[in-house]
Order: sequence, then C-alpha cells, then structure tokens
Amino acid sequence: MIKISFPDGAVREYESGVSALDIAKSISEGLMRKVLAAEIDGKVVDAFGPISKDAHIKFLTWDDKGGKSTFWHSSAHLMAEALQEIFPETKFAIGPPIENGFYYDIDLGDRKITDEDLALIEKKMKELAGKKERFSRKEVAKADAITYFKEKEDPYKLELIDGLEDGAITFYTQGNFTDLCRGPHIPNTGFIKAIKLMNIAGAYWRGDEKNKMLTRIYGITFPANKDLEAYLEFLEEAKKRDHRKLGKELELFAFSEKVGAGLPLWLPKGAMLRQRLQDFLQKAQLESGYLPVITPHIGNINLYKTSGHYEKYGKDSFQSIKTPHEGEEFLLKPMNCPHHCEIYKTSPKSYKDLPVRFAEFGTVYRYEQAGELHGLTRVRGFTQDDAHLFCRPDQVKEEFKKVIDLVLYVFNSLGFADFTAQVSLRDKDDRSKYIGSEANWDIAEDAIREAAAEKGLKTVEEFGEAAFYGPKLDFMVKDALGRSWQLGTIQVDYNLPERFELEYIDSDNSRKRPVMIHRAPFGSMERFVAVLLEHCAGKLPMWLVPTQVKILPISDKYSDYAHEVLALLKKKDIRSEVDDRSEKIGKKIRDTELAKIPYMLIVGEKEMESKTLGVRKQAVGDLGAKSIDEFISIIQEEATI
Repeated sequence: MIKISFPDGAVREYESGVSALDIAKSISEGLMRKVLAAEIDGKVVDAFGPISKDAHIKFLTWDDKGGKSTFWHSSAHLMAEALQEIFPETKFAIGPPIENGFYYDIDLGDRKITDEDLALIEKKMKELAGKKERFSRKEVAKADAITYFKEKEDPYKLELIDGLEDGAITFYTQGNFTDLCRGPHIPNTGFIKAIKLMNIAGAYWRGDEKNKMLTRIYGITFPANKDLEAYLEFLEEAKKRDHRKLGKELELFAFSEKVGAGLPLWLPKGAMLRQRLQDFLQKAQLESGYLPVITPHIGNINLYKTSGHYEKYGKDSFQSIKTPHEGEEFLLKPMNCPHHCEIYKTSPKSYKDLPVRFAEFGTVYRYEQAGELHGLTRVRGFTQDDAHLFCRPDQVKEEFKKVIDLVLYVFNSLGFADFTAQVSLRDKDDRSKYIGSEANWDIAEDAIREAAAEKGLKTVEEFGEAAFYGPKLDFMVKDALGRSWQLGTIQVDYNLPERFELEYIDSDNSRKRPVMIHRAPFGSMERFVAVLLEHCAGKLPMWLVPTQVKILPISDKYSDYAHEVLALLKKKDIRSEVDDRSEKIGKKIRDTELAKIPYMLIVGEKEMESKTLGVRKQAVGDLGAKSIDEFISIIQEEATI
C-alpha cells in the first residue's frame, strides 16, 4: 500500500500502481470525468500512469494551467494524426503546447497547405476525437526508436533522438499515430470537443535560419463549443486593440525595411508619449535617491565575457562590430548591467556610501529571429528603464521593498490594478544553467520571498524562470482582456559583483562584496507602450495622451478664435491642435473620435461672441458650454497623476 496526500491535507491509502484517474474515481465519477492530468510531487504527469510510491497529488482540470497545457499538447498529437491520414507523406518535427493552443512543425516537401486544407484537417480531427482514442505511453530503447523512425522516414525525429540518452526515450500512441514525446497527455481524445486551426506560418527547423523552412500550423481546442465561441469573440476584440494597428492610427511609431526588421521608429507623437513616460519615472527615481548615468551603445567583447553573458547566450545572440584593428571586437550593447558594474568601480566605496543606485534609460540590442518579431513586444532594439542598486547584504531586503513600492506606484498611475508577483527560481532538476554558489542563491531567493510577503503581494513560485545569475520577482500584469504580460522585474544578484570584483570597505576596514539588485518597472519602453495601448484600447490617460484637446471651428470664419483658444491652452501646457480643414463639423467630430482624443472644443459664432467653448468628451458626448478657465481647470485636474 502507498499513501497519497491531497492538497487539503487529507491522506488516503491505495495499492501501489494506482493511477490518478483511479484515485479521482474513488472520490467521485464526476471528478474523474474532469481530470486531464495530475501533478505528482509537483511534476505534471499522465493521469493514467501508475503511482508506485507515497506521493502528494493534485488533480489538473481545464481550470488549471497544467491541465490546459496537457490538453493542447494532446491536441497537437491529434492534429498530427489527422495530417498523417490526409497527407501520408508528412514528415513531423515538433508539436508543443503554447500559451493559447498549440502548433506542429511539418515538412510536406513542395506542397503548400491552403485554407481549404485546414478545413479538411479540422474535420478529420473532429472525426478522430469522436472515437475517444486512448493515449498510451511506452518506454523505448534508443536503437528501437531509431529503427521505428527510419522505417517511417522521419528525419527530424531521428535528429531529436540523436540528442537523447538511452533509457530516457518514450513514445505516445493514440489511434494509428505514434510520436516521440515526453508527455504528458490527456486520457483520451474524447475530451477535445471544439477545434479551430488558426493560421499557417513558416518556421526554420530548430529556429536556425541555415536549416530548412518548415510549415507551422497553429490551432486551438476546447472542451466545449461555447469556450471556442468566447475565444473567437475575444480575438475580435484583441484585433481592435492590436497595438500595431493603434500605433499606425495614432501616428505613434512605424517600421521600415530599409532601417531593418525589429527596429522601431518613434514618430513625433510617439516620441512625446515615450518622453512623458520617461520623465514620470525619472522624477520618481530622483526622489528615491537614484543617480542618472549614461553608457555607450557598444562594449568590448571582454566586458560580456567577464559578466558571463557571452558564454551563456552565445555569439548568435550578439551583434558584432568589426573594427580596423585585428583582434579587437566590439558588440552592440545587449544589456546595461556590465557597464554599470564598471561605473561602480570608478571610485572607492565605503559601507557608508551604500546603497548606490544607478539608473539609465539604456537602449540595448539583441538579435531575435525574424519569425519571432512582433510589433513593439518583440524587437531587436529596445530601451530598458534600467537601474542597478549596489548595497550591503543587510540592506538587500529593505532596498528590494523600496523597489516594489516604485513598481506599484508605476502600475497604479497607469491603471494596471490586476497583477501577480511571480517569484522566479532556479530549475529544480538542472542547476548547471546558473552561475554562483548554492549558498548565495538560497540567500537571494529567501530575500525575495520575505520582501514580497512583507509587502503583502500575491505571489506564485515558478521554477526554472530565474536569470542565470540570480532569482527575480516578475510582475505578471493582466490587461483589460485578461491576458497576462510580464512587465516589471526585480532581480537579486550576488554573482556579477563577484565576477567584476566589486568591493566596499566595511566598518572593520575589511573588503566586502556588495549585492546587486537589477530592476526595471516598465521592463522596456517598447513593450510597456504596446501593452498599455492594448490595455486601454488606445484611450491613454489624460497626462500621457499625445493630444489632449482638438479645437474644431465650425467654419473658416471662426479659425482665428480657434487659434486664440489654442494659444491660451498651450500657455497652460495643455497639448492641443486646431482642425481647420474645410470639412463639415460632423466629419471633424467623427475623425477626432476615431483619433481617440479625449476632448474636442466646438467653436462657432455663439462661442466666439461669448468667449466660451462647446465641450465634447470622448465616448461621453456633449458637456455643454464652458468658459476657457473652466475648461482649463477640468483638463488640469484630469491630467494630475
């Protein structure tokens, strides 16, 4: 007999070899019908697999992240099975779950998948799902796995197997389809009720542009048709809020093939919006004791070898700059922290000097694959609201808490009320990915947990999400559509001070290493603006919006009065424009609404004679006549942060 512990603390005994499904059934048939996978001692596994020793169990349903991921992983296999039946010549690469749905990379030779093909694949998937085919798992010797995929003529699977250890290879089968896979999977395909194949894209095998371009088919599935309908409605709303569409309409930013993919161009209105964000944070930082610094856009390759970034991320992530001198190599700056370490070293520090807080809006460059670029959310050149705090070990928790306060101030000022603080920790199973001592990692992880708890933050812990040099607190913000975005981040780092040999003189005249805290409340200016635009559907807060007021003269006769009003508003730093086009007032009003300008002022004969304004508010309508002073007071009050 084995003991199974449940999340509520209850413990029950079962025979060794019992499955999570058996355990769920012993509680209720209804529960068993909902279970998609199980978490055994913190690891997501098949609900139908045997449990042979004492364990903690958590049942995973559609309501759980692990349940959805397993559901979509199995859906990728279902799509592959459908593809195999329709196009037997298909060569399969990989088919993982993603945040929303799944994809499978396939090689169809010269054949191109069409929209008609997608409809055919969907139909076949529904047919196969209706058969309620069971998923089964089998451990396979490496030689047998190679033989199987050689006979099947699947070169991509053979390449994957080549990198696997004998004794760690598993196959999963449902119906007539068998795949190389670690799992886990749902009990059977019958759970999949609603299917939608979303789109087709190209993807290089293993993300390497030197390899063959494969066909990637994206899809999403649900346990009920109503869930799919709701998701498609969500996508329609998301299209309206797409920051790329809004950025073009509001004249904020653009991209140019001649400049280069992933390198945004900030237009005047976008540059002013971005500058206001920077001024807002810079003011808060100066009040909190941060010192502004500026570092170059490039650095010698040895700087990044010292920091460990070059070894960790590899030369493909960095853009090299050749110089006329042989043996000399510079890189476009991929991060600011090594530069700030060198600034710290420019003068000796005493324990009394700490903490030192260096802040920079530093532009960095990282080579992202072309297929991964997406508007402002995934770019090759971006500006981080970066700061690095150097403090004594006894100051770490207090400094960390102050940074949390700053992040919360930013979120509150911009309407991001719904967020979770994610404590990002080391991978439990693979410590080789990280630098530094176990002891320092333990201290840093505990400091983050304690600081977050003392600030009353709602936290979740995610293993394997730490930076290679230290754990971090990532702020996962939900937007108006309920999507989660990683924005602000705070990281504790004992390792870079060691690598750069940073020191301070302690009270006993001994030399000590400072602790480094990395932080970026926005994350990057580009990503933050993108998320903000989608969150507020382009209707930016009054203090931030590029144009606060549009003045609309009814005809050319009132243009002079409109410009008088403009001059008065500008004296009060109210961002205003006059629309003196020879258009009817109805069209001017519609265009101003579409431009998402908060206020429009209608001026005609009555307003000119009485020195008043006809005020209309975005999405509200007519507010009636106001004096100029009254209107200025309204704007100034709304524009207060």
